[in-house]
Amino acid sequence: EQLKEVNINASKTNKFIIKQSETVGKMPLTQLENPQVYTTVSKDLMTEQLVFTADDAIRNAPGIQTMWQATSRSGDGGSYFNSRGFVVQSKFRNGISGIVTSANDASNIEKVEVIKGPSATLFGSAFSTYGGLINRTTKKPFDTFGGEVAYSAGSYGFNRLSVDVNTPVDAAKKVLFRLNAAGNYKNSFQDAGFRQSVFVAPSLSYQATDRLLLSFDAELNYGKGTGDQFIFFNQPVSALGVNSADKVNIDYRKAYFSNDLVQNSQSNNFYGQALYKISDQWTSQTNFSSSDSYSNGHGAYFYLLPNNTISRNDQATRDSKAYYTEAQQNFNGDFKIGGLRNRFVGGLDFTRINSKQFFYGATLPTDVSTIGTPANYNDFNLANLNAEYAKAKPNGYYTFPYAFSNNTYSAYVSDVLNLTDNLLASAGLRIDRFDNQSSKFKQTAYSPKFGLVYQPVKDVVSLFGNYQNGFVNQNGQDFSGISFKPEQANQTEGGVKLDAFGGKLSSTISYYYIKVKDILRQDPANTQFQIQNGTQLSKGLEAEVIANPFEGFNAILGFGYNDSQIINAYADV
Repeated sequence: EQLKEVNINASKTNKFIIKQSETVGKMPLTQLENPQVYTTVSKDLMTEQLVFTADDAIRNAPGIQTMWQATSRSGDGGSYFNSRGFVVQSKFRNGISGIVTSANDASNIEKVEVIKGPSATLFGSAFSTYGGLINRTTKKPFDTFGGEVAYSAGSYGFNRLSVDVNTPVDAAKKVLFRLNAAGNYKNSFQDAGFRQSVFVAPSLSYQATDRLLLSFDAELNYGKGTGDQFIFFNQPVSALGVNSADKVNIDYRKAYFSNDLVQNSQSNNFYGQALYKISDQWTSQTNFSSSDSYSNGHGAYFYLLPNNTISRNDQATRDSKAYYTEAQQNFNGDFKIGGLRNRFVGGLDFTRINSKQFFYGATLPTDVSTIGTPANYNDFNLANLNAEYAKAKPNGYYTFPYAFSNNTYSAYVSDVLNLTDNLLASAGLRIDRFDNQSSKFKQTAYSPKFGLVYQPVKDVVSLFGNYQNGFVNQNGQDFSGISFKPEQANQTEGGVKLDAFGGKLSSTISYYYIKVKDILRQDPANTQFQIQNGTQLSKGLEAEVIANPFEGFNAILGFGYNDSQIINAYADV
């Protein structure tokens, strides 16, 4: 008998919640099982908010804020953020390195994970910081044909065309292909400034056997633009006559530079993964990534000066390049010992960074008034800047070649143990060998982590605590000839996570305390040397609520408070 057609209409409860991550702990764990704090921004939320870059998506995470926008220069040209008192950039993609040197297009992003606190045990120190890390999870090919083409337009000449096309390649649907691409152009709210970009991200998967899945991805990004306006100050408040930005006598609708001061940029990311099912309890994951970035052009910036004036400066790059390579092997297990469930990951990682960056700059010899439109307002242009560089001694001229290469060899393990159905304990350790091949400096560091989770109401309420570690390698010796050791950051944190009312309410509330020790600072007794006794404290409170109290209504609330202090530092800090 032929089945009759059945129509089902349903809406997902709290559609902006993603309850599980395979990346944060390098194993599948739900939010309530993981003692680490993180925020996930889904593609559904980005679509609802008309968010087109991962940088803008991050504003949904509490406790993190933008320090400055992307500059598109090679190497570190991506946006800078501040998390828990420390600088963070978006440098991870699907759990391994994926460098971004411009505004990060969201057309191929499934979700963005903002992972909080020192995380060196599983992610190392090459691309993470004491504030945590930002990981982008990308869209994957699927086994039916489909896609969409979208066009968006907005104020200040904003235009965007994007495409998402997916198709099986063969009749057996073992080979799948997906292409995400976008082109963007926008002007500025100021009287000068623009940015244009093209982003292409192909993805191919091949189910070689019932146990082996191969995946290959790329991200190709091309950009040209003036960048955003940067105004710094290096004068005391008494000289400037103001003590806050809103009191500065400047018209922020004026750019103070010309549209011909452009930076050309390019970044490429290539990825490969082999996922092999060894048995019902064990899997092998082999990852490889290769990234390169390039920039050439100018970057205007300004210094606020007394008497309502600003200096006009250029930080340019000339054929500046940076290369990153990472190879990683993980073995994941889900098994029982003595009747207790263990979820385990053990891995090896090799990371290579090769920098061939070149910076140079100069300052126009005449400052400009911020009052009205002075006669020399339009002087900061390419012709005048080239004329300054052509002088025998350009004003404020400098060059800064930033060339080095280093390798990092790492091994790590982490285990989550179910002592009971409601009580979980976790521990991990990383051994990291740093080798700076330019300076012949080598150093070994260790990074432990511990966690405890208790669920008084299973899968609804989770009380958690964690101890997490991060480190930075330090080269050199003090006055006594004692070699420096790695700088260390240790975090203790506790809080509560909720997934209540049938998923209608998801929340995380936590308090953290981070202490950084062994920071290098000037030796007061021997000023030509450094001593390693600097310390920094960072503590704070973060809260997040994602609620869907009734159908059609969603609320996302966040709060972050941070108190950072430098205890021992250079005298002028």
